[in-house]
Amino acid sequence: MSLPVTPADIAAARHVLTGAVLRTPTLPAPRLSAITGAHVFVKYENLQVTASFKERGALVKLASLSAEERAHGVVAMSAGNHAQAVAYHAARLGIRATIVMPKFTPIVKVAATEAHGARVVLHGETVADASEEADRLARAENLVWVHPYDDRHVIAGQGSIAAEMLEDAPDLDVLLVPVGGGGLISGMAVAARHIRPDIELIGVETTLYPSMWNALHQQSLPCEGTTLAEGIAVKNVGVLTREIVSALVSDVVLVDEPTFERAVNLFLTQQKTLAEGAGAGGLAALLAEPERYRGRNVGLVVSGGNIDPRTVASIMLRELEREERIVSFRFSMLDRPGELGIISTLLGKLGANILEVEHKRHFLDVHAKGARLDVTVETRDRSHADKVHRSLLAEGMDVVRIDWQSGN
Repeated sequence: MSLPVTPADIAAARHVLTGAVLRTPTLPAPRLSAITGAHVFVKYENLQVTASFKERGALVKLASLSAEERAHGVVAMSAGNHAQAVAYHAARLGIRATIVMPKFTPIVKVAATEAHGARVVLHGETVADASEEADRLARAENLVWVHPYDDRHVIAGQGSIAAEMLEDAPDLDVLLVPVGGGGLISGMAVAARHIRPDIELIGVETTLYPSMWNALHQQSLPCEGTTLAEGIAVKNVGVLTREIVSALVSDVVLVDEPTFERAVNLFLTQQKTLAEGAGAGGLAALLAEPERYRGRNVGLVVSGGNIDPRTVASIMLRELEREERIVSFRFSMLDRPGELGIISTLLGKLGANILEVEHKRHFLDVHAKGARLDVTVETRDRSHADKVHRSLLAEGMDVVRIDWQSGN
């Protein structure tokens, strides 16, 4: 079978990467194994200088340029990790870099890219708009285009990840890999299948952007919406990557947003490592179908750790609510002195820690002599929350649980 990228290409890429990009560890994850039932091993690509695997492909591509091409400079399009990877390694190699980013790109990402010495051009509302502008600049200024995924050198660079994983954990049965344009899984598939022909590779996409799934199944499910996994929110996959994935990848699965949130939260709380939404894709797939992988040796790649701290805080809070470790109660009560004290004292005796209180009087659905009290509390777990509710009812309280997810 003749494919655009070969094992020899990946071996050459590893030589380029040695000493210039961190050989990140692949380590067992006993806590994740206990939660999922699989034997989980994690590759920590979030430890790279720019916190993403994208450095590998970017460096291999830049190192392949001739002296004349280096003198002209390079252009890349990215709203995130690829931008920083190209900017960082271009600066190291003394190559002038221009990065085109959509206008909506967060200021922190623009600043991080500029900090590496790149010229940043903000253009268009979408990644597609930015891509068109990057193509125009490449032709107008004779710049070398560094594509984020559909490039032989980029794919070969990403393939080094699987080679390292199978050196550190040779008994892996399956690799779960996030899929955007397909550069990461394509390179990993070439490397892994060469080393272990029987290994299973499964791509992971968000249900909101099933681009590779569509390509493989000749379907046209919509690719749109706001996703936590913006790093793999790609509408069009690569020509080279599609060919490789079609030949070597066992399956591509779609995972919903709440499961991506849970995966990010588990990496932080159980593995003490920061994963962006796309970077947690492998774990999300494992959580979505644990029976499929039970008892098997599963390799995950934390492909990136660039996530907004506010998003992390929101995810953690939402997970506490899903686990019912944060719950809200709505009390209907008489509006008279001491009522709030009675409720707070009772909650304290039941071991519920009060986080927030909202006292409402001026609503038509509240009795003229009454009040409505919304109290958010911290509990130990779901059973404790249920016990608190039962105990409040037993004390004669007019109280209901508030389900914020359903709006009731």
